[in-house]
Amino acid sequence: MSERTAVESSRAPEPVGLYPHARRVGDLLFLSGVGPRTRGEKRIPGVELNDAGEIVAYDIETQCRSVFQNVRYILEDAGSSWDQIVDVTVFLTNMKADFPVYNKIYAEYFAENRPCRTTVEISSLPTPIAIELKVIATIE
Repeated sequence: MSERTAVESSRAPEPVGLYPHARRVGDLLFLSGVGPRTRGEKRIPGVELNDAGEIVAYDIETQCRSVFQNVRYILEDAGSSWDQIVDVTVFLTNMKADFPVYNKIYAEYFAENRPCRTTVEISSLPTPIAIELKVIATIE
């Protein structure tokens, strides 16, 4: 049986539940869902909330860039890298409005490494965000 090692990043946002940032199994690294939150902060980049904590407005470009940075932090802290990503599942809360911007930014970040990708629309995420990534990478 392969060793299964939990990975915690000191730079990525704290998990919102009982799970690690990632888990290494053999030569594969499985990241938990990663959103645009910033470690140690209540404010979410690109999100404006009302007093009830509901989304009033959001900037999908800012959220995409923040999510990609958080993924990079976890990969690097685990001993992997951006170019070792092999599969990405993207969850968007508004496919029609956000897909064009997200797809453009995705193309910037993945111009060299082109992993498999699945993009799905969901009604909500556990925190008031519009995008979350689930990533699988190789690790040596």
